[in-house]
Amino acid sequence: MEVLKHTRQLLVFSLLITAIAVSGQNFKETKEAFQQSYIREATGNVSDAINSLKEVYNEKSYEINLRLGWLSYQSGNFTEAMAYYNKAINLMPYAIEPRFGIVLPGAAVGNWSLVITQYEKILEINPNNSVAMHRLGLIYYGKEDYETARKYFSKVVNLYPFDYDALNMLGWTYFKLNNFRESKVLFQKALLHTPAGTSATEGLDLLN
Repeated sequence: MEVLKHTRQLLVFSLLITAIAVSGQNFKETKEAFQQSYIREATGNVSDAINSLKEVYNEKSYEINLRLGWLSYQSGNFTEAMAYYNKAINLMPYAIEPRFGIVLPGAAVGNWSLVITQYEKILEINPNNSVAMHRLGLIYYGKEDYETARKYFSKVVNLYPFDYDALNMLGWTYFKLNNFRESKVLFQKALLHTPAGTSATEGLDLLN
């Protein structure tokens, strides 16, 4: 097991060195292209922002692929966005940011199996990632798989016992599971955090 861990560390390190080395080529031009892409995105010219980076595109650049994934998503080109994000994932397989990125176009086209797979992979890499757990909870809640949703929301509440969103969603999940005592306690705790929280107030009103 220790050998495997060491091998993984070496792989990540070698991939990082490769990414840095590639980024070092024509650095001034690449830096200028990134700067122009930020400026153009900020002014609403997403298409021009994409073109800025395509002029210096290198398929082995993690940073360029990641940025083009985001910009392509912003432009509504979801297929192209997923392609860029996949390239970033292949270049840095233990990075979680491109996995969080690819779920955006994935969800936009309704590819929920991709979204779930990526969130599960994020949790494999980073087991206590509360964002991935909460979003998986929301997905399963939407699917009316309340028991699976409960498992994810419970983990988030264990990590953040005074987080409104986590308490509120776990409260609603218990409500759907007809566990009204737990549901009431969770709604009350959520309202201690956010006294004007409309969702938790609605849930509590249903129980009173």
